[in-house]
Amino acid sequence: MRAITYDRYGGSDVLQLTDAPEPKLGPDSVLVRVRAASVNPVDYKLRQGYLDQLLDIEFPAVPGWDVAGVVERTGLDATEYAVGDEVYGYARRDWVHGGTFAELVAAPVRTLARKPASLTFEEAAAVPLAGLTAYQSIERVGVSAGQTVLVHAAAGGVGQFAVQILRARGARVIGTASARNHDHLRGLGAEPVEYGDGLVDRVRALAPQGVDVVLDYGSDDFVATTRAVLADGGTVASIVDVAARDELGGHHVWVRPSTADLDALTGLIDSGAVEVDVAQVFDLADAAAAHDLVAGGHVRGKVVVRV
Repeated sequence: MRAITYDRYGGSDVLQLTDAPEPKLGPDSVLVRVRAASVNPVDYKLRQGYLDQLLDIEFPAVPGWDVAGVVERTGLDATEYAVGDEVYGYARRDWVHGGTFAELVAAPVRTLARKPASLTFEEAAAVPLAGLTAYQSIERVGVSAGQTVLVHAAAGGVGQFAVQILRARGARVIGTASARNHDHLRGLGAEPVEYGDGLVDRVRALAPQGVDVVLDYGSDDFVATTRAVLADGGTVASIVDVAARDELGGHHVWVRPSTADLDALTGLIDSGAVEVDVAQVFDLADAAAAHDLVAGGHVRGKVVVRV
């Protein structure tokens, strides 16, 4: 099968289009014919070796955890799906090797769900990691209707999902973003504020009593800003800074595969409450360029690779 592989840590130039062996299929997995995958910041960080202390890697490795495709074969005890089912998922395992930038991937059933009927394969591939990250961080802090939530990096891949999920729950959302993304955030139902000096004053102008929840998907001076804007009794979750837990008494969230949470996202998507923003679609052979675009930052929405 065709696959993108890398046999050592390094820059995007280590990514090569190769002829790789078809993955072995475990009893609780299904073989997915990949139609699309997406790029997340963790993908280039893994490729560069930044997570070597957390995850074992087996070279040559195929990058990618997000997937959308069609079930080609089922494992001996993978009764949840049948050949021909359209699925999507966050196909992360406990080590790095057989990823989704390939024509076929063996995905444990616990990492998959049925694809939202309203989405193309490219759109569906953009959902799992970012959508689950947003959903699980919101679940962790228990946001309810009427609360005011500050979302850092609200126009990013995770932030856009979070804004829409929060609005669907009846929360008020204040979102940090660069000025060029403010109109987009207003369209999603958030009240945008500019990054940088004066952020605390801008947030306090909108929420004089402080915010009930801070969700951090990428921010500067996170601890000081949070202490200055969080209301008494408020809580915080971050996917990038353990200080959310260790210094602020909140939560540090590492996204987990979950069929139930994917099903919840599917319901929000198919009902029209959550839309998917795809920034750009690349062919498989151009995976290195897709990695570079995400690594450069400032991409609004998700970068997808069509297989």
